[in-house]
Amino acid sequence: MSDLVAKIPFLRLLLPAVASISVSAFLIELTYSWIICTAGAGAMAVSFFVSERKQFTCRWLFGAGLFIFVFGLFSFLFRQKIKESQWRFADKPTVCIGTVVDVPREKPRSFACNVKISYPVSHKIVAYLQKEDRVRNITPGDEIVFVAQIRTFKNFGNPDDFDYVRFMRNNGFSGTTYLSSSNWHPTGKEHASLYVSAQKVRKKALEFYRMFELDNDAYSFISALTLGYKHDLTNELQEAFRASGTAHVLAVSGLHVGVIYGIFAFLFSFLGKTGGRFVIKQIMTIAALWLYAFLTGLPPSVLRATLMLTIASVGWMGGRRGFTLNALAAAAFFILAFNPMSLFNVGFQMSFIAVLAILSFSPVLDSLYQPKNKIIKKSWGLFSVSISAQAGIFPIALHYFGTFPTFFFIANMLIVPLIGVIIYACIPVILLTGLKPFQFVIVDWLYPVFGWILKGLIFVVLKVVCFIETLPYAQLSDKPISTLQMMMLLFIVVTVFKFFTHKRVASLIAGLTCSLFFILTFTYAELSRKPVQLAVFNKPGFSDIGLYVDEKRVDFDIKENGFIPHPSKSILRLSESIYSHAETSRPFEIDVIVLSHDPALSIMQLTNIFRTGQIVLDSSIPLYDRIRLMSDCEKLGISCHDVGEDGAYLINL
Repeated sequence: MSDLVAKIPFLRLLLPAVASISVSAFLIELTYSWIICTAGAGAMAVSFFVSERKQFTCRWLFGAGLFIFVFGLFSFLFRQKIKESQWRFADKPTVCIGTVVDVPREKPRSFACNVKISYPVSHKIVAYLQKEDRVRNITPGDEIVFVAQIRTFKNFGNPDDFDYVRFMRNNGFSGTTYLSSSNWHPTGKEHASLYVSAQKVRKKALEFYRMFELDNDAYSFISALTLGYKHDLTNELQEAFRASGTAHVLAVSGLHVGVIYGIFAFLFSFLGKTGGRFVIKQIMTIAALWLYAFLTGLPPSVLRATLMLTIASVGWMGGRRGFTLNALAAAAFFILAFNPMSLFNVGFQMSFIAVLAILSFSPVLDSLYQPKNKIIKKSWGLFSVSISAQAGIFPIALHYFGTFPTFFFIANMLIVPLIGVIIYACIPVILLTGLKPFQFVIVDWLYPVFGWILKGLIFVVLKVVCFIETLPYAQLSDKPISTLQMMMLLFIVVTVFKFFTHKRVASLIAGLTCSLFFILTFTYAELSRKPVQLAVFNKPGFSDIGLYVDEKRVDFDIKENGFIPHPSKSILRLSESIYSHAETSRPFEIDVIVLSHDPALSIMQLTNIFRTGQIVLDSSIPLYDRIRLMSDCEKLGISCHDVGEDGAYLINL
């Protein structure tokens, strides 16, 4: 461990930071962070006063104090972030004043706006504005006043849903609301901040891209590729990139920032490679990189990549190998110091693991084969980088998404080089579009040529991605693994590469042993498999009934009015008041009655025909009527499960 810390000194800061955030999030809330920080600072101070003959014995004291201090500091930072997203709104409509901080995103029936409230409390919410033309004129920084009842985020309660509440909390949001056209008005004021200004520039860039005369898919692709704006991408196009293993090109990150760095490094190449002029070159390149990050709206992925390249450039200015594991650890530490919640961001995890894998594994693959032909050498380098990155992130992808793109290496070999060319091709199109109003003859001649080149390149990329998606077994899906299995799989990958590097039997034995336990986890999961369950899922506004098997939904046909097959229980589904005038001398015994669709259903009338101990209200019934039916059940002493409020109703088969 000491050798590792010597090579990567920023690990001394990163490890306690990650440990503190993890403990605070999953184990215990550390309320007295200042005591921990004081203890750590005290231990570091004592280490300076240790006598010379005891310095070797007590050499651990400073390191331990630093660990404790950073641990306490990040527990404080984590608590501050939690407070920013805590619920502090009244349970009734309230007058609020807030600032739109992002570009409004168009939805089927509304516009989603991220709003930073300044009155009556300071919190960030997601406001859904009724779709109308004036919403399109809203720009980041515009202040609005509105009357609304702000609600907390809520999970649907389905067994296969992700934790939406935790996700929004980690992103700093406290609640959500819907605003009709009469419930909000712009105040005419504007608020400026670095982030808001970046979003304004980003919106203008998106509007500028509309002048490229691209079709919808090409426009959404180029917006995602260069500005990181993915909201205009269709679900089909996003799925095609995911299935082909090239979804990373849609998120502006290390690949894109690296291309931009190469462009500016070339433009400033006249400054030379040594001496003071080289330092000026690096400073100008860093400034250009941060200008690009500002243009993209300062998304986390761009900030990560820009910060890593900035640290690397500083290293190059000092005559060192700038892009190292220590630079990676430093970038991770500073990002977590700015926002500890970034640790739980999937993009943060995957991007850093990908770079870590490239820095660690790519040299191993390069040493296995060293071609002399330049073209083959470039191709092999691209292949080794792609394999290394996927080796690092595929356990994480399996854990979060349960998918793995089978032909990722082929797709990346074809797509990644084209991505760089497309970014280069954008530059003349942007310049010529900006010169169009001046009506230069040469612009009118050159623009169609470069526009045709750009459209052709985008067409090729989209066709290749869609073709790879259609190949048999292009994507292994529905293969999720647990957190423990993910950690074991990462360990196996590391030991395999370590064995090829050092040829030590211990690494091979460790990897094989972990592989055995990894297989045993699947055996245990098979033995402890949950029984098949009938589920009434929570899908607002719809009736969604099916089976839940091995953590997956299975749909089957169910009658609108009739019995749902079950081996031991009688389950009746009713979707309309067909028994409102029926009479019987002896009520039928029914274990569970599922009510859906019809808001006029009456519990009193049903009890004249059926005797049951459980009534389930599915989410197709309007909220007001569910409240009425719940009240009737309570009066009659009948257990009632409201799927819309209580989550999915499950019953074993």
